[in-house]
Amino acid sequence: QVQLVESGGGLVQPGGSLRLSCAASGSGFSIYDMGWYRQAPGKQRELVATITSRGSTHYLDSVKGRFTISRDNAKNTVHLQMNNLKPEDTAVYYCNADINSLGTRRGYWGQGTQVTVSS
Repeated sequence: QVQLVESGGGLVQPGGSLRLSCAASGSGFSIYDMGWYRQAPGKQRELVATITSRGSTHYLDSVKGRFTISRDNAKNTVHLQMNNLKPEDTAVYYCNADINSLGTRRGYWGQGTQVTVSS
């Protein structure tokens, strides 16, 4: 059973920084693309950033230059460094990973972590 566990959310003032982390646990799996999504109240979930197993990245336009996604393939982890946070970044952030577990490949989601940007 593969699980994604997130950490690092919280309350921060505008202009501040947070670092989100997500770790995949289980056995007998391999990870392809990993990414972060977010969902603000009353809005649809949106893709924030993705990273391939080789390190190629893609970002939502509104976070380019402020957020950085990275991963550690040896530790099965993905991180999202968020700098210069804005109130509009407030949302629940979800980790996502494309995983092949025991011959079945599908997307997995973390439980979500709240990020609140407010003075």
